[in-house]
Amino acid sequence: MTFAADEPNPAFLRVAERYEQALQLMATCFHVSVRRNLSGNRTVDGVSLTPREYECLQWAARGKSAWDIAGILGITRRTAAFHLDNAKKKLGVRTQNQAVSLLASSRSSIL
Repeated sequence: MTFAADEPNPAFLRVAERYEQALQLMATCFHVSVRRNLSGNRTVDGVSLTPREYECLQWAARGKSAWDIAGILGITRRTAAFHLDNAKKKLGVRTQNQAVSLLASSRSSIL
C-alpha cells in the first residue's frame, strides 16, 4: 500500500504532510490485515512454519534454488537458504527434497 502521486502536487503534499502519522497507521493496519487474511494454513506435517519459511519451501517445491528464491522474494541467497534450513530443522528432515515431500503430502491430506 502506498500513498503516492504521478507528479508533484502541492495540495497532495500538504494533505500527506498534515496526515502523515494517520496515513502510516492506515498503511500498517492494511498490511497487518492482509497478511493475517492471506497467511492461511502454514502447517506441514503438524509443524507450524513462519510465513517466510513456508513461502521459501513452496518455491523450492516448484524447483527453485535458494538463488532463484532470493531473486523472487527480494532477499539475499543466504537469507533464503536460512529460511529453508529452519524449515528443514522444524520438520526434522535433512534434505530439501524431504521437506518438499512433506509439504506435498500435507497439501494432499488437506484436499
